Amino acid sequence: MLFLCLNIEIVAPKLAPMNFTYKLKEPKSDKETLIYFRSYFLNENKNFIYSTGEKISPAEWDFENRQPNDLNGRTKKAENHRSIKTQLDRYRSFFTEIVNRYKNINEDLNIEIIRQRFNEEFKKIKAKDDFFRIYDEFIAEKENDYSGNAISNSTLKRYKCNKTLLEDFESKTKCKLSLGKFDEKIYNRFLKFCIENREHSANTVHRNVGLLKTFLLWAFKKQYSFNNSFLNFKKPPRFRTDEIALNIKQVEEIYAHDFSENKKYEKVRDLFVFACVTGMRFGNYSRISKNDLQADFIRVIDLKDKSKKLSIPLNNISRSILEKYEYNLPRISNQKMNEYIKEVFKELKFTDEIKKTMKYGDQLVEKNTEFYKRISSHTARRSFITIMKNKRVPDKVIMSYTGHTSLEVFNAYYRPSEDDKINYMNEVFK
Repeated sequence: MLFLCLNIEIVAPKLAPMNFTYKLKEPKSDKETLIYFRSYFLNENKNFIYSTGEKISPAEWDFENRQPNDLNGRTKKAENHRSIKTQLDRYRSFFTEIVNRYKNINEDLNIEIIRQRFNEEFKKIKAKDDFFRIYDEFIAEKENDYSGNAISNSTLKRYKCNKTLLEDFESKTKCKLSLGKFDEKIYNRFLKFCIENREHSANTVHRNVGLLKTFLLWAFKKQYSFNNSFLNFKKPPRFRTDEIALNIKQVEEIYAHDFSENKKYEKVRDLFVFACVTGMRFGNYSRISKNDLQADFIRVIDLKDKSKKLSIPLNNISRSILEKYEYNLPRISNQKMNEYIKEVFKELKFTDEIKKTMKYGDQLVEKNTEFYKRISSHTARRSFITIMKNKRVPDKVIMSYTGHTSLEVFNAYYRPSEDDKINYMNEVFK
């Protein structure tokens, strides 16, 4: 059997250079014989051989250039040769495309994958694709990951909410979702649905697109799909909204208020103030025990990134709150915390209307909202960073408390108030 090698080299990830060629099944036959596509996979020490379905007589085959003989004119045989060349070009182009796709995501390519892809493209044998069943498997894997790379409960909840969003998109738009067909056209319809139907802000869309792309990449790596169109999905840019941060006087005012007749508000207030003076995320401070206190420091593993160890010095307020509850802070869900803290601020008469600018698609919308409605558990972390920066504490020191490693993300938390801006201006230009 004769093997014909092309001098075309394609580099695949983690593989030696991959050559491919066309060969005739029976090169010495006097009858028509099948044309095979062949590539050698060094990592498996095997040849991938695939029938193109095209046939030609060896007498009409150009063995030097690995293609049908060039025939001029408009004869039936010449047309047939041109048709065969076109088909062989499809195999060459498709093979090159697959290799480049795997190179882009730095994943191994093997014979089984190539065969599946060729079957899908040329024999229309489709892989089983049940979008939401696979999404459930993705969530289950994330939920039961004990490798040390487990995600936080809040991130897991976001993946579940994103699945609900995709189900709603499919239901409302009658657009059947499929991993193999999730292309840029479907993606743009999804963006339009999020902005126009669900009225999601630019930041919410940005986050949800990130979650979606993570799932699609996971499915690709699991070989549930060989569609990598998601690599070209561009996230809508973030938009910096007018989020609230409290100053130190406001924190002290809240802490000094007498809530003795409403123990629920008192506990919620104490948790919020504790976060304001430590910069800790809700998921971290809601689990503190006495064992986490060492030499006047709170030392815990960051639940959002378990590779980070937080070390936060105690201060008068954080120490007082911990002692008040005998180092066992009140337990409450983040959802209830966000609900009750608004009630606390309403009780404290934080009812002034403030403007918030949001971006929906390309449209900027300004909304006036009462101050207390803008408060959440995360406001405390933003307040801590703002208070510390206003006291001119170096960024690296603050970041060592909060666990931030990205200066860009860290600075997004800083929210100088109007008074802060005036004070800084007057301080410089006395």
